[in-house]
Amino acid sequence: MMIESWLGPWNFNAFDNDANATEVQRNQVEKLVDTMARALVTEDQTEFLIGTIGSSVAAGHDNCHYDSYESQLERVFSPVWEAAGMKLTCQNAGEGGGCGDDFRNQVYCIKQNVSPKFDIAHYTWTYFEVGGGGDALVARENLIRWSQMLPRQPPVHTFSMFTRPKGLEYNKEYELVERYSKYGYNTFYMRGGYFAGGWDYKIETENGIDRFGWGYVGDGYHNTTRYGENEENPDRKESLGVVMRNWHPGPLAFQFISDAFALTYSKAILLALDLIQKEIANGNDPRDKWDASKRKMLSKKSLPEPKFCGPEYCVVDEAPGCLNFELPTFGQWGSKVEDPNDELNPHKGELQNWEIWHEANDIWHMVGKEDQVIFQDREDKEICSHLDACGGISATSSDNGMVVFRLPKMEVGLVVICGCCGKDIATEMFINNTNIEVMYNGAVLDPSTWDVFPTNKCVRLLKRFPTEGAAAMNPTGHAYLSIKALGDQEKPVRVSHVITL
Repeated sequence: MMIESWLGPWNFNAFDNDANATEVQRNQVEKLVDTMARALVTEDQTEFLIGTIGSSVAAGHDNCHYDSYESQLERVFSPVWEAAGMKLTCQNAGEGGGCGDDFRNQVYCIKQNVSPKFDIAHYTWTYFEVGGGGDALVARENLIRWSQMLPRQPPVHTFSMFTRPKGLEYNKEYELVERYSKYGYNTFYMRGGYFAGGWDYKIETENGIDRFGWGYVGDGYHNTTRYGENEENPDRKESLGVVMRNWHPGPLAFQFISDAFALTYSKAILLALDLIQKEIANGNDPRDKWDASKRKMLSKKSLPEPKFCGPEYCVVDEAPGCLNFELPTFGQWGSKVEDPNDELNPHKGELQNWEIWHEANDIWHMVGKEDQVIFQDREDKEICSHLDACGGISATSSDNGMVVFRLPKMEVGLVVICGCCGKDIATEMFINNTNIEVMYNGAVLDPSTWDVFPTNKCVRLLKRFPTEGAAAMNPTGHAYLSIKALGDQEKPVRVSHVITL
């Protein structure tokens, strides 16, 4: 029920030349097994890293953070890696919707939101993708292609709350699976997995039982999680059996998701171990084949032509750079706030006093009330605390002067800034705000040339490198972006992201 509920159902018999295996299945299994083999034999790799970007579903909201699928996956799958003398880390960069972000801008931040050295990427924005038209396919294809430009060329695995799509929607999504099967892309469908197990949810629904309704305990197969079986507190034990909390999965559904990934990856590890053992039995050193140093480098020309994303931004040799002030981030920043006294700062001597701000969330932020009641007097209450918080660098008046960003090496010249906090703030905060001045390499940028991109909290300042005028000059060897507060602001001007490519 878990292996078959992917858009491209896994067939791990493809390695045994199963006549029923499709080329897509063989490609997917080969990539996933290769990923495991390289991690196992590379001596200086001591950690297997799964990095998740996504919405509040990924963050685990309405639950304790401890019960999120990433936390459960880390606990259930860690013993496998510990047996190999390694550590499993599942980085959870999921976030709530209050900051205004969605899949459109966050895929640009894959190198900062999670470590650029992740082995597998998880992406889950189910509810945000609904009604998003083709934008979701663009974002996914961007992520797939950019991920292959990273050191470990990780497969991207999408997780959906729904069942496998049908008709035209299925055809479009499967085009991505087919086109990028060589790179391991696939999508898991939670409800599809439940339905595939044989439990008759349809009959139950006709009889007034909705196991996917808010707060229902028991999924038809189990009434609590595995660790819930050992829970002495009856309220906590029952709470761990909740399938859905609001529109978020509860602990029991998160266990199902975690198990689906753990089962899939465990099967790949077993095949990888078989291959490694065969190499050793044949008198060969498996490091000669699978050490990370033996991985063939890919360039933008190595990948197939894009199907949905625009080639200007997705056919590139480097993933985008991102400076993200929101929390959490686990990777490396792209741009940086320049030291006001740095000799190369083109605005040295001018007032530069913008302030970094983070949302002051308490321990119970986005934790369901039921869990708050259970944990409020427990010593381990900190396991409930979520990681995500809005953030930005802010100015409220001319007293803040300007902020100067040193931009990283760019391939295209794309420069985007995003605001905080809200979904539709870009035009008001940036484009129509006459109390700010934006400069690139010392040249004032004309707001009439900006547009909202890639989502409604972000503004594209430059589509590509300037080719004329002062903005095209680069006398210090670095490109610099500055934003200056010219007067009192009706609302704080708050930059949450600087995106470059």
